[in-house]
Amino acid sequence: MNQNKLPLYSTVHQFASNDPVSFHVPGHKNGRIFPEHVQEDFRQILRLDVTELSGLDDLHAPAGAIKEAQQLAADFFQADDTFFLVGGSTAGNLAMILACCHPGDKVIVQRNSHKSIFHALELSGAKPVFLAPEYDKQVGRFTSPSLETVKASLKQHRDAKAVVLTYPDYFGKTYQIKRMIDWIHTYHIPVLVDEAHGVHFSLGEPFPPSALHLGADVVVQSAHKTAPAMTQSSYLHIKSSSALRDKIAYYLQMLQSSSPSYPLMASLDIARYFLATRTKENLRRIECSIRNVRALLEKCICWDVLPHTDENDLLKITLHVKPGFSIQEVVASLEESSIFPELTTDNQILLVHGLASYENVNRLKKAIKRINERLKKGEIRATIDISELFPKSIKELALSYQEMNQLTYTDVPLEKGIGKIAAESIIPYPPGIPLVLKGEEITETHLFTINYLLQQGVKLQQRTQGIRIYSDS
Repeated sequence: MNQNKLPLYSTVHQFASNDPVSFHVPGHKNGRIFPEHVQEDFRQILRLDVTELSGLDDLHAPAGAIKEAQQLAADFFQADDTFFLVGGSTAGNLAMILACCHPGDKVIVQRNSHKSIFHALELSGAKPVFLAPEYDKQVGRFTSPSLETVKASLKQHRDAKAVVLTYPDYFGKTYQIKRMIDWIHTYHIPVLVDEAHGVHFSLGEPFPPSALHLGADVVVQSAHKTAPAMTQSSYLHIKSSSALRDKIAYYLQMLQSSSPSYPLMASLDIARYFLATRTKENLRRIECSIRNVRALLEKCICWDVLPHTDENDLLKITLHVKPGFSIQEVVASLEESSIFPELTTDNQILLVHGLASYENVNRLKKAIKRINERLKKGEIRATIDISELFPKSIKELALSYQEMNQLTYTDVPLEKGIGKIAAESIIPYPPGIPLVLKGEEITETHLFTINYLLQQGVKLQQRTQGIRIYSDS
């Protein structure tokens, strides 16, 4: 197929260029009804913010420009089918799990998955079997389950209906997922992959391979994370049976808006075009820029730049803040120079380099110079060992989702929750990976870890200051 085409964007742009008269929704009437003092920022995009009019196609029954745009995406990403998502990868994760399992079905799931995976499991009523990730001392965090753990889980739970994996992790680290996929397929069940951070993997070297190219049945990618797409714009790719494709299409109609955003969909068309038209010279320039940025970052006294390996996404740069330096002060100093990192943990800062050469080199140089001059090494704070956070490599929830729905809950201080069953998930965000799962027994390790993260200024997503537990647990 001709990857230089932009069928959806071109159709919407041409429609807007004809100066159409709107007797339809949306209410801004092609941008004519909008507060004057903000019109300048919104004017151009509002012209493209249309609805399912004649010739503009329908996301939920595509037959024209949207269909062609999705077919071009499937061709580029080497999928059998590609769906455009306007509800982020969250919508794709929900749809793929709901399509594969029913209430009570066992699903094998990587424990350090995004919260949307756990929401999908709860909505489906499935019975998850969690695979603990390995703790990688070299990078100081949990990464992925081992192949041995995957094999053991399948042997113990031969009635599982699917396996859900995350690849790469938030920091861009990959693993030998092909060996896992091949082994799982011997059990004749689908492999569902949350590849939210790997849309650019389809470019090939110097990036790791996409799970889609390695045999996964369903792969969800956030186009907006590294490709030039608007926030919430994602892809869902399928390389599996038509029956699974039809089920996923059904759930996407149920989960996504019946009035999907044309600017978001058009940006997915543009993102595919952008990726498909990258040249080896483009990629060489990106590599060169990343090397230059990493070399510059290594001049800061406050952190170590974790080395790049073939298993890591080249676009992700992790700064490990040295003992004695306050990570809050380091991040605040960066933000004073209007440099904003993607993610901050208790001791690491994640930077995401774009798919183009970095241009604000002087600003970064000045920020590092300011940090070196202003920040001094202080008293080394006590840390905790989280390597035993997941003591069991294969684990199930203490209660099923159906049982949880029958129970009442109460809010208690954190220390009173030990030994009880959590009625809410506690989620450091970003990255959105639950520390405590709803339906999981709360341990002392959980308590220590939560308190430590709060002391380090890490934001936690939870409803209460303490923790919500089931009253009868």
